[in-house]
Amino acid sequence: MERTMIRISETKHAIMKEPLLSPFGFKGAYLTELWQSVAGLRAQDGALGIGVGVQSVLWSDPRVFVRYGEASGNRLMADLTEYALTLAENAEFDTPIELLDRLFPDVYEHGRKSIGISDLRSTFALNALVTVDHAAWGLYSRGKGKSFEELVPDAYRSALSERQRELASIPVVGYGLSEESIGQILDEGYFLLKIKIGADPDGDGDQAKMLAWDQQRLSQIHAIASRYETAYTQNGKIAYYLDANGRYDGKERMLRFLDHVDRIGALDRIVLLEEPFDEANAIDVSDVPVRFAADESVHDERDARERIDMGYGAIALKPVAKTMSVSLKVAKLARERGVPCFCADLTANPVLADWNKTLASYLSPLPELKIGAIEMNGRQNYRNWEQMQSWHPYAGVAWTEAVEGIFRLDESFFAASGGALEISRHYEKLLYDEGGRPE
Repeated sequence: MERTMIRISETKHAIMKEPLLSPFGFKGAYLTELWQSVAGLRAQDGALGIGVGVQSVLWSDPRVFVRYGEASGNRLMADLTEYALTLAENAEFDTPIELLDRLFPDVYEHGRKSIGISDLRSTFALNALVTVDHAAWGLYSRGKGKSFEELVPDAYRSALSERQRELASIPVVGYGLSEESIGQILDEGYFLLKIKIGADPDGDGDQAKMLAWDQQRLSQIHAIASRYETAYTQNGKIAYYLDANGRYDGKERMLRFLDHVDRIGALDRIVLLEEPFDEANAIDVSDVPVRFAADESVHDERDARERIDMGYGAIALKPVAKTMSVSLKVAKLARERGVPCFCADLTANPVLADWNKTLASYLSPLPELKIGAIEMNGRQNYRNWEQMQSWHPYAGVAWTEAVEGIFRLDESFFAASGGALEISRHYEKLLYDEGGRPE
């Protein structure tokens, strides 16, 4: 690949607030809206890259959410993005990965000081950098006319497997999703459910109550899912992907939960159990009877290596939450170690969802599945999803929609990198005709 340095001459930033259909519960709390971050990077030669991001303070560092609340926490993350864009002005870079490597240390340190949490989670800074990284990839792609795998620098191309022509869309089952809604999801053909566990039913942090709630909730979901079959899993059963978001206090309680899962006959349905423990807890899970997946605890290759050594058997990649640049590095390490990866969502908007889908389309399927998979829950959660879809550069194209729970990808998807690096006229107008951020 030719090496041409790109010099950034101008940056822009804007914020949109997108309301949710109903409060979205995880990590023991609830979100009511998600701020959409939009960044523009203009090169010295006039080329433009526009990136989008979705801010999730609760996901990236719950302490910020608890201390400052939803709106103020979002403003702090938006401030961090604007600081990153200030640093990016007049910067030169060869690849987006190089730019991200340069920006991250200063952005993280600024966030640590401005927010007042000395051990601020790296994911908070990475979440703030997603829109900048996305814009850098868009700018990097200008004039190259290449598919995503050709854009990926040679050093990281080994992270990519063969092209996947089908991807299972993974819906999320939040704390409050009704039995009727769960049945509707399964009726529509979805076969891999992401189930949020780790609830705080009385808001008092009681772990015994959490365990009891989780046991009852999984029994409820399992009773519904047991009525369905699928051709896309190796055992023909609806599969479960459990996400604890670091809520369990140790292995003993987690094993008690899994004993319950075994008693109700659901153990063989669990293909992933994600982040049961706080990332600070280095607990070996090699003897646990399900595949543990690392997500928030993995910020870079070193973290990925540590989790794999602790027995974690899968890694969630999140271009929509931790940047594509970091995700490629982690995917490369995981592939070298023979550990499968998959792409998880952050309730991304349609453009960002197809950025996620672009990486997911090059990852090998999980061993229990016959096709690849990607979590995507925006349609379930955004009040204005249909309008947001109209802002996609390829709005209405077949591969932007799941049919019976499956995204079917053709050559046009791969040629366009899911349309995620193209200029969305809506976001361009927001940046250059209006601009702004909420008061």
